[in-house]
Parts: sequence; C-alpha cells; structure tokens
Amino acid sequence: MTNPVTTQQSGTIPAQPGPRQPAEPMNGVLPGAGTDGTSAPVPAAAGAVIPGAGPSGGAAGSRPTVKLREAGPDDPPRYAPEWLELREPADAAARAHDLLDPLRIRLANLPGKSGGVVIHDLGCGTGSMGRWLAPCLDGAQHWILHDRDPYLLHFAAVASPRSAADGSRVSVETRRGDIARLTPDALQGASLVTASALLDVLTREELDTLAAACAGAGCPALLTLSVAGRVELTPSHPLDAEIAQAFNDHQRRDGLLGPDAVTAAAEAFSEQGATVRLHPSPWRLGPEQAALTEQWLRGWVGAAVEQRPDLRVPAEAYLADRLAACAAGELRVTVHHTDLLALCRPVGGAS
Repeated sequence: MTNPVTTQQSGTIPAQPGPRQPAEPMNGVLPGAGTDGTSAPVPAAAGAVIPGAGPSGGAAGSRPTVKLREAGPDDPPRYAPEWLELREPADAAARAHDLLDPLRIRLANLPGKSGGVVIHDLGCGTGSMGRWLAPCLDGAQHWILHDRDPYLLHFAAVASPRSAADGSRVSVETRRGDIARLTPDALQGASLVTASALLDVLTREELDTLAAACAGAGCPALLTLSVAGRVELTPSHPLDAEIAQAFNDHQRRDGLLGPDAVTAAAEAFSEQGATVRLHPSPWRLGPEQAALTEQWLRGWVGAAVEQRPDLRVPAEAYLADRLAACAAGELRVTVHHTDLLALCRPVGGAS
C-alpha cells in the first residue's frame, strides 16, 4: 500500500518536520530479548527497558522497531520510537562516510536519472537513514519509505529532510508492506536501496531475495549498521565473553542471520554480479552516551539470559556492576557494526 505525503491540493510534496509524539506507555520489564541503538526519550521506570532495546514480545524475526513480516493477532500494533531516537546520534556518527564517494559516483552515472534519484529505505523506522543520507547527496531525491508499522511510517514521513546537499528538493512517500519478501517489481525505477540495522534480522532466503531484487533493478544498495558480533567493554569483566556469545546465539535464533549477516550479504550480492565494499561502523559509547549505553546493556544482557537461562544469577550481578560503572562515567563500550555498499550492475547500458 502506498501513502504519499500530500497537501489538500493532493500530490506528493517535500516532507515537513513534525512533532515527536511519545509512544503509548509500556510497563518496565525484566531484561530479556534484546537488539543491538535528538531528544531524550520518555523515560521508563527505573530498571525498565525502552521498547526496542529490550524484550520484543513479538513474532520471531521481528524487532520491536523494525517490523518486517505479517504478524499474528497478538502482535502489538504499535512499535515505540524511543529506542530509535536514542540511538540516532550514535548511528549517524558510526555510519561509514568512506562509502559515500563511490555511491555518489554510481548515482551520477545511472541512466535516466536527470530528474533525480529514487531511494527506497527498507524498514525505515522513524526515518533516521533519510535524515543522515539525503543531506549528503546532491540533486533531487524522492524517498520511498517501507515499513509494516503505520505509526513509524508517520514519524518517518513528517520528520524527513526537505532538501539535498545542494538545496535540491527532497520528497517522500510511504509504503506499508512486507519487506522481508521484496520483489523486483517493487524496486522498478529505483536508483538506490538503503537500510539500517536490517540484515541481521533476515534469513538467508530473504537476503538472497533482496540481493536479487536490487540486481534486477540495477541499483546499488547501502546497508548500514549490521551487527558484527563483537563488543569491547572497558574496563573488562570476566563474564564479557560469555554474555557476548550468548547474545550472538540469540541473534541467530529462528534462522536469522544475526552476526553472520554481513558475510552472507557480501556473498549474496557478489553472486548477483555486484561489486561489494565493506567498512567498519562501530558505536563508540562513553559518558556522553550514558543513556544509550544503559539501554543497550539491558537489552544485550537480557537477550543473553533469554538464550542461556543458567546465566540469570551471574548476569544480574554483572548488569548491576556495569550499570554502576556507566552511571559513574567509568564505562566505555565499542559495539562493532559493518556497513555494506553493493554496486549492482546498472541496467540500460551505463557503466
């Protein structure tokens, strides 16, 4: 389903920034299944996990902030944006700027793009990818935002940037649909496919479908902030490695790629004839990111405990120790991610 952002006179218009309304309140929960992270989010009760950083309670293969697939009747209808807001500055700082120059060159050489580029943002969440990337690119841009959650699509549309790096017009429309089963037809006319923190929640079959769809459209793909399965905490703790392994195992449940996603994506796009470039994009969290670090810790440890219930008692003490160090400004965390640029062979004869 397509939902252009329109005026009363109809027609797609440049998106305007809008208010960031708080999501419906959710009760605090014991740390459980986690994922990897403007204004400060609405705080939960002490010891609670912001939805998205902690337990999902949803269908397998869904993140609380990236709704990929059709869900059952018990699946919550709304996904809180607080976690995405909290992580947005860290995401922007981490994304690999070194991949932008080859991307710009490819976009400039795509055939039939004199009127601007069409960019599909998959699992757009609240639209942070567009807010980061649109001002980095010259020329007119039309962004097509994909997500299953109409609530997040609204946030993404109203807060999209108005102009490109050179002042050219940026417009936006939304599409609510199942991006885990993307078809080549859905990308017809696409100039670029983007996504953030998406690859690790795909299966290999879904990843192969995505790579084939991009190759069929002849468009590059910039897929950022995929978890790499490595975390460094300073000072170190004897339980660090065991928690990290349990978390990585949790990420692989239900056939999801988890920390194996980037390697699998590089293979999938290469098999489609694309040139693949990889670049590290780590979060580097210190005292200035204490709120993000706290929520990440709760989700990270919670996922490990869900995977390994035998860790619950030592993990509770571990989490308390880590949270105390975070509050005291003594903890530094590096959460490793990888960005991937796949330069698929253009269609229409361009080089």
